[in-house]
Amino acid sequence: MQHPTLALIGFGAFGRLTARLLAPHCRILICDPSETACEAARQAGLTPVALPEVAAADIVLLCVPVPQLGQTLSALAPHLRPGQLIADVASVKSAPAALMQNLLPDHVDLLATHPMFGPQSAAGGTRGLQLVLCPLRGTTWRRPAAFLRKTFGLRILLSTPDQHDREAAFTQGLTHLLARAMRDLGPAPKLRTKSFDLLDQAFAMVRDDAAEVFDAVTRDNPHVAPLQARLAALLSPASR
Repeated sequence: MQHPTLALIGFGAFGRLTARLLAPHCRILICDPSETACEAARQAGLTPVALPEVAAADIVLLCVPVPQLGQTLSALAPHLRPGQLIADVASVKSAPAALMQNLLPDHVDLLATHPMFGPQSAAGGTRGLQLVLCPLRGTTWRRPAAFLRKTFGLRILLSTPDQHDREAAFTQGLTHLLARAMRDLGPAPKLRTKSFDLLDQAFAMVRDDAAEVFDAVTRDNPHVAPLQARLAALLSPASR
């Protein structure tokens, strides 16, 4: 489709990154209950709309925190028209995928996604960054996926929601837990090694993420707790 219309529901940090990247390629509508977010959209030259107006969009991208997803989907469902592609960007996939399948009408296509990057990690460009896609219903996701791969150099990874959560528990959940733990231990000393500096740089990318992001990748992913328990056991003196 040429110059599609994209409706972003939620105009937080990731919604703003998405709008900045895609504004040259499609018409963008912003739907957010916050007047502050709507004003930020206007200042960026974008059009705020009410929820019923997302029916005009070819693609609807849900950029809301996981705890708000169910309520947002229920409110959105009556306004959707046949042929639309509905996608999310939540950091966990199993529960959001189930909500989308249960709450949205059968006449729309569904795609669960997880961009494995955010405003910080995309600051230097998107080439080589990973985008996980979990197709749930329909095939209209294929052309946008090809566009994102070609235009932004993203690495497209196909997965099921459960497989995503299993792997993300290791690569993302533990990273966030370790970053918070290192932060809460207190300021790092001046005596430092190169290996510590590299770890500190990695942890700096996520340790101050919003609370809803931290909760999503640690608490809402059911595969994190068993890994956390294994890590604690491996760190205990008894395991040595």
